[in-house]
Amino acid sequence: MLLTVLLFNFLTFFLTFGNALVVPFALEPPLTKKPIAGGTSLATCDVNIKQLLSIEKVSLNPNPPKRGGKLSITASGTVDTEIKKGAYIDVEVRLGYIKLLTQTFDLCEVLSENDVNGLKCPITAGQYNLNKDVDIPEEVPPGKYTILARAYTVEDEFITCITGDFLFPAAF
Repeated sequence: MLLTVLLFNFLTFFLTFGNALVVPFALEPPLTKKPIAGGTSLATCDVNIKQLLSIEKVSLNPNPPKRGGKLSITASGTVDTEIKKGAYIDVEVRLGYIKLLTQTFDLCEVLSENDVNGLKCPITAGQYNLNKDVDIPEEVPPGKYTILARAYTVEDEFITCITGDFLFPAAF
């Protein structure tokens, strides 16, 4: 759930200010997926691997997101163990078959730069219900965007994996 909110922040930032990035690594495709409740295309991936974050539900309004509008994200889930400074997220964003972004982000830095219900590191174990509004730029190019993110603790324990597709149709 936390990653969902952060993914939309990354996507919004990238689509507004970013250019295609060339980086020396690529994320492995997800092994197995399980849909996340809430009526979105988001799924927990690599479900055969123990994860420290259980995402119970993610809702988007509007669903699907619309260019030039506000996207409200509501997410809930449970963190099994404390997540300390140094945790990180590997993110990949594709537009069709074109890789737009492959980058590693410091989870705690992203939280401090984006207010997500005041959540900061260390993140204590427990149940969370998060809400975040994100502005989607009017300049988002049309197409199908695929997002893949895997998060890890500072000790490289697997926090979670999220993947999903978002379609921004051509405007006429």
